[in-house]
Amino acid sequence: MTYGVIDVGSNTIRLCIYKVEHGEITSLFNNKTTAGLIGYVNDGELSHKGISRACDVLNTYKKMASFAQIKELYVFATASLRNITNSDEAVSTIYEKTGLHVDVLSGYEEAVLDFEGAAHSEKLDDGIMVDIGGGSTEILYFSKGKIRDAVSLNFGSLSMYRTYVSKLFPKKSEAKAICRKVEQELRKAEFLDNRPFPVMIGIGGTIRAVKKFNNDIFGLSKENNIIIDGNLEYLLEELRDEEKQTLSKVLRVAPDRIHTLIPGMLILRTIFKKCQCREIHMSSFGVREGYLYKKVMGKDERDDLYTE
Repeated sequence: MTYGVIDVGSNTIRLCIYKVEHGEITSLFNNKTTAGLIGYVNDGELSHKGISRACDVLNTYKKMASFAQIKELYVFATASLRNITNSDEAVSTIYEKTGLHVDVLSGYEEAVLDFEGAAHSEKLDDGIMVDIGGGSTEILYFSKGKIRDAVSLNFGSLSMYRTYVSKLFPKKSEAKAICRKVEQELRKAEFLDNRPFPVMIGIGGTIRAVKKFNNDIFGLSKENNIIIDGNLEYLLEELRDEEKQTLSKVLRVAPDRIHTLIPGMLILRTIFKKCQCREIHMSSFGVREGYLYKKVMGKDERDDLYTE
């Protein structure tokens, strides 16, 4: 069977179409639109213009999905609709204008579904999983292949950019402010204290962009999915050149993340250091695939992933 999943994020809205066969999923189509919904949030409320922007993209994706003759189209939102004061209004208006129901995930649900997706693509033993989005960051601790604890923190690469960066790239003082904020928020994740996590599993577009930059700078194959200790510091140094040189480097690997790559890297490095990681393994699956597994097969079939 063929299914569609739309992920409404703070920065991008993405349509993915999958084939599900014998309990395994294969990606057939992937398209994203930089909607920048977080830019339409004022005093915690998503404006009518922002809701209309989401509706426009969703109607386009609904039409695209119809050509694929999918069995079902699922739509979910993360921090984009979770962290606003008028979430119910946004979901209701979107349904009226598109006929699509948006499932707004809690931060914990998002973290668990990240793990659910990744667990289907690789063996997970012990470590942490990190998903840096545009408006939130999820961190999940797992051991012996089971979830032990998780937290969703209200910052992401785009929200950090909007809050702390005055121009295209952060100045030294702005970069320090971002790192201080991350360090402060990480205190909420008590399960990270006094425990090394040698392996970090990376999820999502921010870490994927860092991986691309890592492979580009170090001349590695694009199939390489590992970032080793020390590389993050070197990569950030590479982006401390004059603005024109930095711009050229970012455009080469992540043109759609021109303003969010560095804030995202600062978040990632801070978590990496806090957790005493030695390497990052980029997962090819994440929240979208986890959500699809939940919808198609039901979470009860995956109870072995959860701690008692």
